[in-house]
Amino acid sequence: MKNLRTAAGVLLLGLMATGSTLAQSDPAPPPAWEQLSAQQREMLIAPVRERWNSDPAQRQRMLEHAQRWQDMSPEQRKLARKGMRRFEGMNPQQRHEARALFEHMVKLSPEQRKQLRAEWKRMSPEQRRAWVEANPPPDRPRTHSK
Repeated sequence: MKNLRTAAGVLLLGLMATGSTLAQSDPAPPPAWEQLSAQQREMLIAPVRERWNSDPAQRQRMLEHAQRWQDMSPEQRKLARKGMRRFEGMNPQQRHEARALFEHMVKLSPEQRKQLRAEWKRMSPEQRRAWVEANPPPDRPRTHSK
């Protein structure tokens, strides 16, 4: 995620340096993909290529992730981005709890999820830690570092 933000920032700077102007009062949206130069497209794609080549064991997971993303509605993508931003802002303990809760919830029916969410909100931090110890998330290899 950090690589994508860095690439987006570099792209914006590159656009400004190549003569594209951004009005301060009403900034123009970035150009469509087809309007990007080959260099700008390469700059955006390079982080994905690097991840793909550096970890062959994760390639299938990356393809599956890309397919799930394509299958999402715009609203689902918006919610996923919001969740990713929240996760990035969590400390390691909160991330561990979030992984445990997520892995457990995906196995539940919608009604059971609603019930667990309500129960989770009522739990004290100590109760949550105990719940996570009883329901640990599976070990997962990290696909990239922050």
